[in-house]
Amino acid sequence: MNPPPPDIEIDPREVRQMLARGEEFLLVDVREPWEHETARIEGSVLVPLREIPGSLTRLAVPESVVLYCHHGIRSLDAAGWLRSQGISRARSMAGGIDRWSIEVDPKVPRY
Repeated sequence: MNPPPPDIEIDPREVRQMLARGEEFLLVDVREPWEHETARIEGSVLVPLREIPGSLTRLAVPESVVLYCHHGIRSLDAAGWLRSQGISRARSMAGGIDRWSIEVDPKVPRY
C-alpha cells in the first residue's frame, strides 16, 4: 500500500483559519447521519462515505474540498478516492472531529 500524498491532510487549526478568513471551500462530513447529529462543524455538509461516489458532481467544485470524519480515517479514504477521480484539491482533516473538539472548539461534543 502506498503512503498518502503529503498534502492530502490538513490540520484542524488550518481549517479554522480558512473559516475565519472566509475562504471559499466545501467542508464535507463523511460520517453517518447519527454522528452528524451528535457533533458537527458549523457550515459543513453531510455526505456519508457510502454516498461519495454518487455525489461526485456535487463535490467537483472549483474551490478546495475538506473532508472530515470521526478520527480522520474515512475522510482520508474519501479524499484519496476523490483525487483519483480528478478532484485534486480534496483534503482530509487530520484527526477528524475528535481532534477538532480537542484543539479548536471544545464545545463540539466528543463521542
